[in-house]
Amino acid sequence: MSLAPTLPIPDDVLEIARMLEGAGFEAWCVGGAVRDTLLGETNSDFDIATSAPPDEVKRLFRHTVPVGEEFGTIAVRTQRRYHEVTTFRRDVSTDGRRAVVAFGASLEEDLARRDFTINAIAYHPLRKEWRDPFGGEADLERRLVRAVGDPGLRFNEDFLRILRAIRFAARFEFVIEPATWEAAVASVAGLAQLSAERVRDEWFKGLRTAGSLRRLVDLWWHSGAAAVWLPELVRDGEGEGRTALLPGLGDPRGASVPRDPVLLTALLCLNPVAVLGRLKASRAEIGRAAAIVTGPAEPDGTNPVAVRRWLAAVGEAADDLSLIWELRHGIPPLWAPVVKGIRERREPLSRKQLAITGDDLVAAGAAPGPGIGQVLERLLTEVIDDPALNSREALLARARELR
Repeated sequence: MSLAPTLPIPDDVLEIARMLEGAGFEAWCVGGAVRDTLLGETNSDFDIATSAPPDEVKRLFRHTVPVGEEFGTIAVRTQRRYHEVTTFRRDVSTDGRRAVVAFGASLEEDLARRDFTINAIAYHPLRKEWRDPFGGEADLERRLVRAVGDPGLRFNEDFLRILRAIRFAARFEFVIEPATWEAAVASVAGLAQLSAERVRDEWFKGLRTAGSLRRLVDLWWHSGAAAVWLPELVRDGEGEGRTALLPGLGDPRGASVPRDPVLLTALLCLNPVAVLGRLKASRAEIGRAAAIVTGPAEPDGTNPVAVRRWLAAVGEAADDLSLIWELRHGIPPLWAPVVKGIRERREPLSRKQLAITGDDLVAAGAAPGPGIGQVLERLLTEVIDDPALNSREALLARARELR
């Protein structure tokens, strides 16, 4: 691979660069979009590094959001899109979680504080010039994740970089350079200092982007990161029905695996509720994992009655459970056609789908109170077994028999 003479840059990014350069400041495209474009991946979310201080960026552009002003980052909107514009900076001090930065640095100093060489390549969108002081282009060619400068220092500046190295290696199916890997393993205990939210975001990003989920799991374990944050993560070959039986985990680009972080956490972890709780996921995400764990994982049979009973029992978790079954067994669930038919026919599976309500029972002479709910539950059970019973007349008649 060699650096292309030009890089395709979106018009809105060019507009930002022209404004900054016209005001006497430098403007360079940097970061993941440059890396991904060099790798042939589509990415229009370009970040811009500039010599302009944050106050100048806000003065030059009408629509801005100070998304990280203390670190020099201002989101600038042009043509209905936001792009992050960050002032050249250098680290003054770091504690493994957060850096104190100083502005007024050069582009080279700014690139020197970045995590990996493949993320330390800069492109001038107007002059069509490249800056690659740390050999990032060569590492892209070699499919290598390598720290900028001393890898031990890089990881101790921000321990999250250990997880980022894992994510990039799994996403692009790159090798982590030996010295970088050794430093990551040596520094892994520092992960305990990170906030749960940052670790969660990195875990979720890894699940969404990994070319091989099996490689992602292996790197989390072999680095020691799983022992710190995800001890419930199942190692390859461990646990009945787990990664040993998941052919899709190793497929190139993981095309057959849905990239849903909650679903995949439930698939790959022995106790996904504990994992998501530790990572401070949302209540909805934790509740979804709890429903998956509660199950049951599959119907007692593939006949319509068994499948309807299962659908009624698991509720909204049915699709998640079916996907997990498919990933564990490598084939679609045997009951999938039955589920499709039940849904197409809109056969009742919950009380709200019954042809009568509690008000109807009261109007028919039933005494208000808990007994109403008990009758409706009994009627639902019978309707699940025989959907033909779900008519107003039939249910009222049956309700009279049950009172």
